[in-house]
Amino acid sequence: MVRRLAPHLPHLPPVGKRLVKSPRIYVRDSGLLHALLGIADAQALQGHPIAGASWEGFVIEQIAAALPASAVLGYYRTAAGAELDLVVQVQGRTLAFEIKLSSAPKPARGFWQALQDVKPERAFVVAPVQRGYDLEANVRVVGLAELEAQLALI
Repeated sequence: MVRRLAPHLPHLPPVGKRLVKSPRIYVRDSGLLHALLGIADAQALQGHPIAGASWEGFVIEQIAAALPASAVLGYYRTAAGAELDLVVQVQGRTLAFEIKLSSAPKPARGFWQALQDVKPERAFVVAPVQRGYDLEANVRVVGLAELEAQLALI
């Protein structure tokens, strides 16, 4: 019914980074969430304050479903604002995800800082886009269809 994401605690040198350690909770079924909130259709959802969080939870569930059961999911956030919505450790690899409900996503400075802290092998910005594109060498903006194809390669 709910997904509890624990914080990803990378092996950081003791440089004074204060990590946020409280878990994040998501309702796993976005349809149920919308029904409980009285959101009847996509148009009503677009104007609702829960839209971004609902998209984030939906994407996390899609990622979790595409990964092996042995994958470890978490999130990363520092008190200074460095943040990754999802960090996945699977088969000795670390993957990072930022989830944006925007057709032209622009990750904030905290995303780039978090990538330096966590040092994932690959990073993805998941957004409702038709075609993916690279932001940097190992950072790609993807829609759900391309993300599924990328995760199948793991």
